[in-house]
Amino acid sequence: EVCGLVKQPLRLTLADLVSMDRQTQITEHNCIQGWSYIAEWSGVPLRAVLERCQPLPEARYVVLHAIDNKSESEPDPEGPGSFYETIYLALAKDSQTLLAYEMNGERLSIPHGAPVRLRVETQLGFKMVKWLKAIEFVASYADIGEGQGGWREDFQHYSPDASI
Repeated sequence: EVCGLVKQPLRLTLADLVSMDRQTQITEHNCIQGWSYIAEWSGVPLRAVLERCQPLPEARYVVLHAIDNKSESEPDPEGPGSFYETIYLALAKDSQTLLAYEMNGERLSIPHGAPVRLRVETQLGFKMVKWLKAIEFVASYADIGEGQGGWREDFQHYSPDASI
């Protein structure tokens, strides 16, 4: 689902995304926990979705909502609800920001974020939402969750600035 401050709300299936122009890139994933990994990612540039939904002028942030319920998936749950993260609209338009459905030439596995995972190559890994279910355009994230910009920012006190 693509919703919020857009002219044209969308409901895109995996087949819809696969039918769009494909982009492949080899990039390094940098995790805040100190590890990194190089992989080949293929999918749809997020900017192609923006072209279809046409964000309104007041949209400043993109909220990416995951299927993942953190109160069930975290070893020691620190916060309730489904995982979400925000990025600046400008990052959504970046040429390497991708809605990935393949990794290393194969469809994404569930541990790597299937069916679709966000890739934002200028950010640390926690910004790259796995198991994506919705994309919402907002003017501010102050009223989303605890208002800090994402699930990890709200409940684990990560900085909303995750630039590499």
